[in-house]
Amino acid sequence: MRAFVTVGATAEFDLLVESIISSNVLEALQKKGYDELVIQVGPSTRFGVLSEQREGISLDMWKLKPTLKDDFEKSDLIISHAGSGSILDALRLHKPLIVVPNPALLDNHQSELALALEKRRFLKSTTISGLAATIKAFDPQALLPFPKVDGAKFRSILDEEMGYEP
Repeated sequence: MRAFVTVGATAEFDLLVESIISSNVLEALQKKGYDELVIQVGPSTRFGVLSEQREGISLDMWKLKPTLKDDFEKSDLIISHAGSGSILDALRLHKPLIVVPNPALLDNHQSELALALEKRRFLKSTTISGLAATIKAFDPQALLPFPKVDGAKFRSILDEEMGYEP
C-alpha cells in the first residue's frame, strides 16, 4: 500500500518531513501495511530528491510538481499539511486523510480548518508529536465521505447578496 505526504508548495514544513521519516512513524506505517511512502517536500532547503528503503518501506522524496492529482489518486493514505487546497483535493477523491497543521504559519490558521473538518469526521487532525500515535490508531472507516460540490448553493447565496430575484 502507498502513503503520500504533501507539505504544500509555498512554505517549508521540514518538521513534518522529519517526523514522517522518523523510525517511530515509519514503523507505524509499516505495521498498518504501507510499503511505499512518497513525500513531496516542497520548497525545503534541507530535503531534496531521495529514493531508498527504510524500515521495510520504499521511500521516495521530491520537491515540486505542477499537480499532485496523480499522487493523490495512486495513494491509499494521504498525510498532508492543513492547506485548504490539499485538503479539498484529497477529500474530493475520498481518500483517507490525516492532516498536520503547520504551526509556524500566520496565526496557526491551518489548525482552525483542520479541527472544523475533523469535527465533521471528514479527516483526522494531529500534531507533529502525535503523528505516530495517530497513524497507529487511525481507522479510515470512521471517516465520513466528503459531500459533492453543489454549485446551486453558491449561486443562491451570490444571487441573494447581489439582490437578484429570479
